[in-house]
Amino acid sequence: MEPIWYQQYDGKPTEIEHSGTVVDMFEAAVAKWGERPAFNGFFVNLRYSEVDRLSRDFAAWLQSRGVKKGDRVAVMLPNLLSFPVVAFGIIRAGAVMVSVNPLYTPRELAHQLNDSGAETVVIFNGSTPTLAAIAAEINVKTIVTLGLFDLCDLQGPNPPVAPAVATRSIPLPDVLLSGAGMPFNPPVLTPDDLLFLQYTGGTTGLSKGARLTHSNLIANIAQFEWTVEGHLRPGEETIITALPLYHIFALMVNFLCYFKHGALNVLIANPRDMAGFVKEWSKFRVTSMTGVNTLFVGLMHTPGFDKCDFSEFRIAFGGGAPVQVAVSERWKAVTGVSICEGYGLSETSPIISANILGRENFGTVGIPMPSTEFSLRQDDGTEAVVGEICVRGPQVMSAYWGLEDRRAEAFTEDGFFRTGDIGEFDETGFLRIVDRKKDMIVVSGFNVFPNEIEDVLARMEGLLESAVIGIPDDRTGEAVKAFCVRSDPSVETDDIIAHCRKFLAAYKVPHNVVFVDALPKSTVGKILRRDLRDM
Repeated sequence: MEPIWYQQYDGKPTEIEHSGTVVDMFEAAVAKWGERPAFNGFFVNLRYSEVDRLSRDFAAWLQSRGVKKGDRVAVMLPNLLSFPVVAFGIIRAGAVMVSVNPLYTPRELAHQLNDSGAETVVIFNGSTPTLAAIAAEINVKTIVTLGLFDLCDLQGPNPPVAPAVATRSIPLPDVLLSGAGMPFNPPVLTPDDLLFLQYTGGTTGLSKGARLTHSNLIANIAQFEWTVEGHLRPGEETIITALPLYHIFALMVNFLCYFKHGALNVLIANPRDMAGFVKEWSKFRVTSMTGVNTLFVGLMHTPGFDKCDFSEFRIAFGGGAPVQVAVSERWKAVTGVSICEGYGLSETSPIISANILGRENFGTVGIPMPSTEFSLRQDDGTEAVVGEICVRGPQVMSAYWGLEDRRAEAFTEDGFFRTGDIGEFDETGFLRIVDRKKDMIVVSGFNVFPNEIEDVLARMEGLLESAVIGIPDDRTGEAVKAFCVRSDPSVETDDIIAHCRKFLAAYKVPHNVVFVDALPKSTVGKILRRDLRDM
């Protein structure tokens, strides 16, 4: 039988064609769009030809430092003009880019560097104190630092490099100057070569690196193009990028797909500054954006946003966390454009389902992508009307880094990736997320795993035990709530928040704390988070 969602394809192909590598895509884009502006940051445009030249110089410099095909290079940057130069340089050198959140704590950074085996790190000046704090725990040999205004020819206040890092690092401008005089030997790449290690949370509390190949990303780009067919205009797009490029959503859609199609990518380095964000938007005739629910809400509550020029605005793509129907309705009233919601994971490059532009079904995450198989399953592996979403397709990773021999933990026997989310299809073929099999919390589009926070709380003196759940939050979608049993009655909420801030990124810190006499448990001692939610 044909899958139920095929009825929504409306004559569009059920399979996508894809071939080649991201480097092939890059070279074709540079040849086609050469002198068009590719990226904008801090009042400066970087043309496609300039991205080509500078990324080539960075790739040559990496090779001079012994970086070879398959080596991992960690990138810990906000959305700065240097990001595309660094990222494409790594990719062109045949290395594997490991995206790191610049807000990570030393503990989180140490795990990711050690797990990936990255010996080269490209890092924002403002994040170097975090790197300095773990110098003795990691095996990093090469450090490249960069500031806010590199490549911009601007002067302004810039975070200093931590002294312990400054003595053994090289600023990006010096790297590019050296690389310009060095030979570059392009490696032979295949679609099956590794491109990204995209780290995502694990049920053990430690993040795991999803192995994403050139083929995975090229396939997902083709699937996204299928979704926006007729709406995306090559050579005419201006996409505003406030979602961090270290997140797989912006990395695939904004960075790679829109580069392929000759877009100008307006980089927002600090989206928390909503007034500044709106001011940047007002300088351009924006045609497209990606966002999460909290970003759409924040913009609509910022004075002046409703006065921006939406005459060319055509595409608003939402994901990372559920987009609330009320938010979608208000967004369309302000901008004239509906939010097209999709669904995906780091392990799937990321998109596996999406609404088709112009035919959005609010409250759902759309229909499966072409060339993508879905199976809803019970715990015993049998098919179900409502069940865990299991998926198989060309955009799905092969395994987690370092856990290749434990593939069965993440995949079914017949090769479907277990998403951990519970879903159901309506009678017209649209997918609705019902619940999560795991206890993952999604805060502003970022995955937060209770076990990780509970492990941190377990280190705190004065607490006997703790449990963490997610609760609804109008601003962030979900928020972290901790239930704590005290052994020291003097411990207060502020003490717990301060302790967690030492070990966790800000979005993981529980600001809602409840002190209880005991935690609900099963007969075998397992904490019952379900009962905590009922409380």
